[in-house]
Amino acid sequence: HRRSRSRGLPPPPARESRSAMPELPEVETVRRGLEPALLGRCLHKVVVKRKDLRIPFPKGFAARLTDRNVAALERRAKYILMHLSGGETLIVHLGMSGSLKWMAQVETSGATTEPAGPHDHFDLVTSHGTLRLHDPRRFGAVVWSRAMTSDPAAKLLSRLGPEPFDATLDDASFYARLHPRRSAIKQVLLSGDAVVGAGNIYACEALFAAGIDPRTPACRISRPRAARLLASVRHTLSQALQLGGTTLRDFSDAHGMNGEFQNVAWVYGREGQACQRCGTPIRRLVQAQRATYYCPVCQKR
Repeated sequence: HRRSRSRGLPPPPARESRSAMPELPEVETVRRGLEPALLGRCLHKVVVKRKDLRIPFPKGFAARLTDRNVAALERRAKYILMHLSGGETLIVHLGMSGSLKWMAQVETSGATTEPAGPHDHFDLVTSHGTLRLHDPRRFGAVVWSRAMTSDPAAKLLSRLGPEPFDATLDDASFYARLHPRRSAIKQVLLSGDAVVGAGNIYACEALFAAGIDPRTPACRISRPRAARLLASVRHTLSQALQLGGTTLRDFSDAHGMNGEFQNVAWVYGREGQACQRCGTPIRRLVQAQRATYYCPVCQKR
């Protein structure tokens, strides 16, 4: 089993651990774990347990999914896209504290091996097991869309920036997305306009790897530094994917395993500790109500 936290690093501040949400590596880890279990399976029954998520379940939600096969399972930014045999798509966003749990060998009648708790919102009962959404803070969303080109799918996904590993995202196009922006580069990364997936933890780590102060206006970043930052974003996210994402408090994959990226973080959650490169104490500041961790020596404006 993966460890939830390294003994060598202290836990992040309590406020930050509560507010950390699943980002691209966590969502992709969940998708990869679910794909072998769900692909090609028939949805025999949908059991809605609560109706007060951030976006309410649509009328007739359960009936629209019943007897559909799962044709594909994809991810776009932080959305999991479950494409069904009738052409429809079920879009899942985990919000701040949501998780999807796969329970194998469940009866198709809807009975489960684990009784639903107060924070379990719906079950997708398939021919080989049940997928359950657990979301204590209810900031997640489950949205049904008739097609990817129609609302609500089109509205939710149309404004997203490019995927970090998309071949069309090169150094020149990334620089062009940063150059007009006067906001601090950390905030631009979090906005998802220039590239999706660099959430709070990974933005801090990528900026450290690139040697860029998080307060630097995006428009002041040169072409070479933009290229270095894009490479750092990709490297950071790749490492996080290899380690199953980050577990601060809530996140686990579809099979209950914790992520390990927090064990190798250079700056995130390490306020006051010595930088592992230069020995300077790591600093913490707040940008747009999110904690930012950085080294004042290794990272330059």
